Amino acid sequence: MAKNNTGVLTLAVDIGGSGIKTIVLDESGEAVTKRNRVETPQPPQPEAVLGAIVSLANAQGEFHRVSVGFPGVVRRGVVFTAVNLDPDWVEFDLATILSERLGKPVRVCNDADIQGLGAISGVGVELVITLGTGFGTALFVDGKLVPNLEGGHHPFRKGETYEQQLGRAALEKVGEERWNKRVLKALRNWQNLFSCDRIYIGGGEAKKISVNLPDNVTIIPNITGLLGGIALWRGDN
Repeated sequence: MAKNNTGVLTLAVDIGGSGIKTIVLDESGEAVTKRNRVETPQPPQPEAVLGAIVSLANAQGEFHRVSVGFPGVVRRGVVFTAVNLDPDWVEFDLATILSERLGKPVRVCNDADIQGLGAISGVGVELVITLGTGFGTALFVDGKLVPNLEGGHHPFRKGETYEQQLGRAALEKVGEERWNKRVLKALRNWQNLFSCDRIYIGGGEAKKISVNLPDNVTIIPNITGLLGGIALWRGDN
């Protein structure tokens, strides 16, 4: 049951390749409703995904604004890449169209960026990696986001990208033991590249990590991808 709250409420939406999640947050970023989830429609075209978001929003009760995490490059609310969804998303103005559907102001950001906004300390070089349908990255320097990193599509090993080697399809193909070894190699690569003070690992497949991680690496709960949504409105309360 939702808590009573008279402040500004934010509906946080996390769009993933396998699931769409929503929750309502208060002005401090605390959840005031339970998380709702539905399977991502197949094929994951814009109209079907929008319909799922609207249905979830209607079930969450009162809210005044919306934050959306999207798995791809987003600039000023417009989607530019959607590798794990559908080509119809490219150049789709998600912020404007969802705002029209919900009758509320909407801000959209890359999903790994939002996960990072919910996890980082704001001190030093901090990298967020998301392991799910794909492989996402977000880099922060003293709390400031380095935009559009999209590390999942960079070359990793054997002529394939991080996403091809560490996404859900690769995990299912090679098994958890080999996948975990790849995760460690990826962490070493990113650590060498950015000299990270902290690395955070989130996403639905983070729970499959079974190896000992370096001391500066922390696994964060998947719900962080929703809780970080309040940061898109920081300063507007």
